[in-house]
Amino acid sequence: MQRVKSGELAIEEALAQLRLLPYQDLGFAKIDHHRALRRGFPEVVLGHGKTAAQIAAIVEQLATHADKILVTRVDPECLALVRERVPEASYQPIARAISVDRAKDAPRHPGVMVISGGTADLPVAEEAAITAELMGNEVDRAYDVGISGVHRLLDQLPRLRQAKVVVAVAGMEGALPSIVSGLIAVPVIAVPTSTGYGASFSGLAPLLAMLNTCSPGVAVVNIDNGFGAGYIAALINQG
Repeated sequence: MQRVKSGELAIEEALAQLRLLPYQDLGFAKIDHHRALRRGFPEVVLGHGKTAAQIAAIVEQLATHADKILVTRVDPECLALVRERVPEASYQPIARAISVDRAKDAPRHPGVMVISGGTADLPVAEEAAITAELMGNEVDRAYDVGISGVHRLLDQLPRLRQAKVVVAVAGMEGALPSIVSGLIAVPVIAVPTSTGYGASFSGLAPLLAMLNTCSPGVAVVNIDNGFGAGYIAALINQG
């Protein structure tokens, strides 16, 4: 509207752009270009189950309206096809994510910390960290600080107490978020992971343990939902 008012944009061209704002129908996907206006961050693409060609087409269209793009759960082979259409796209192998950040030089809000119980939890932890970073936050990381060697966690207390929100990622029995919440005074977002074996039941055991925490201030997301945890942490930190 400001560009129309200043004469930079013709009314007809503005109307053509506004028609795409509710969503753009690609046949196999309906892209929600209005998401950033409603939520403050563009639509995020789940790569799992989509072909490389579908992902590339979606990213290309998102890039015409958004300065930040995130594709989660995507194989590295997709990057080459995406880069043919959006050259600045990059791949984060641990998180298995493709991202575009045209505002990477903008100041970031400090306050988010992501921790993991073990190294096996890193894919989920990095998904959370990358999501929060792309949403404009500075993320502190402390990995492999699980309770089987609790002194490793206690070493991180000074950093944990500087955070405004902590994402705690853990599998097995899922006790890490409860212990962390008992030591600090900020929200803890608990992320159960499917790492583990036996009675861990692919993440069900840590999910139930986190839901049954006796420590106040813990909120729980679904199994392996690093993206959801990172998104919530970003909202809390910027609130």
